[in-house]
Amino acid sequence: MKAFAASLDVEHRTLKWTGAKPAKGLPAAARDARYDLLAKAAKAAKATHIVTAHTSDDQAETLLMRLARGSGVAGLAAMARQSPRDGLVLARPLLEVAKARLIATLDKARVGFINDPTNHDLAFTRPRLRALMPVLAAEGIDARNLLRLSSRLARANAALDAVADYAMRAMVAIEQKPQRWTIEARAYASLPAEIRLRTLLRAINAVGHEGPAELGKAETLADTLDRALLSLPAARFKGHLAGAIVTLDRGSVSIGPAPRRRAHGRGA
Repeated sequence: MKAFAASLDVEHRTLKWTGAKPAKGLPAAARDARYDLLAKAAKAAKATHIVTAHTSDDQAETLLMRLARGSGVAGLAAMARQSPRDGLVLARPLLEVAKARLIATLDKARVGFINDPTNHDLAFTRPRLRALMPVLAAEGIDARNLLRLSSRLARANAALDAVADYAMRAMVAIEQKPQRWTIEARAYASLPAEIRLRTLLRAINAVGHEGPAELGKAETLADTLDRALLSLPAARFKGHLAGAIVTLDRGSVSIGPAPRRRAHGRGA
């Protein structure tokens, strides 16, 4: 790769992931480490984009992996052509190109490439799903149809996001000190369940301090809140998730930051 980059007069750097590696969840940890290294290198070079060579085969496998995990609509939309990451734009220009076509193009142009041996290691989920693809394709679940499905789900997800944006603008008042999202309870209860969930998630992620809320936990919290809303106007409720407190009281749903947990151990 270094020689090829030099032939194109393109600067080349080899980035190494150093330090201890986890015993479990290695692919996910390696992916995060890879993007962290790329982001640091991009910022050092004052670049705005990181470009990857993800193909339609990768998209199909990602959809199957997320389907196996029970992901929601946003997750099943799989990878976007462009997405924000670490203050940069992560771009995937080959997302609709088949891997076989990419390899054939590289072979014809006599451009070498590296075949990661973990791509064939059945100890990991993605290679196991990749090995199943010929069987699934025989039933019509091929990469092309999976790509079409992810595209349709991405379109549906964008529409739901737009409705959630409108709902938030229409219903939410933001208090800056402390930061708090307040939603009129009856207006919130009148929304479709998916939009209620999305507005709740947005508010929790905006004011919480323990990272993005897990979808399953947010669904449980939303279901409990929905049951409490049935007894309006006397309804009351309080729940915690991802460093945020969700309160239903006096006809309003309020989402604010929870007190930070006190550290345990010496000096606490």
